[in-house]
Amino acid sequence: MPIPLDAATSVRMRRQPRTSTKPELALRRELHRRGLRFRVNHSDLPGRPDVAFSRAKIAVFVDGCFWHRCPQHGTVPRNNREWWQAKLDRNVARDRAKDVALAELGWTVLHVWEHEAIGAAADLVQAEWRRRVTTIGR
Repeated sequence: MPIPLDAATSVRMRRQPRTSTKPELALRRELHRRGLRFRVNHSDLPGRPDVAFSRAKIAVFVDGCFWHRCPQHGTVPRNNREWWQAKLDRNVARDRAKDVALAELGWTVLHVWEHEAIGAAADLVQAEWRRRVTTIGR
């Protein structure tokens, strides 16, 4: 595990919200408004998905552009670049590992970037939910 440059960096990183970020809350509100019901940060699943539809077996993660290396907006700070590179590489590797673990359990994994329009993200989730529920109902 990479070691932060200094104690102040560690403190700042610990203060970063891990759950219920603004994009997550906005997506949850929109999904709820559409009548979809879900679990939040399902602790029994790998990676504790931000939104989980247990019956349909859909796990949704709302990924921050910086922390998860968005191809459109991801950046690496100039200061202590090697440390940040290792940290962000580890985040992405952990994302892929939890995706594989969930898939092995029969779950569909969706990732939504924080910059995506909430309506479009909710459309994606709702379409997959409908597809999975229709398949389950047969």
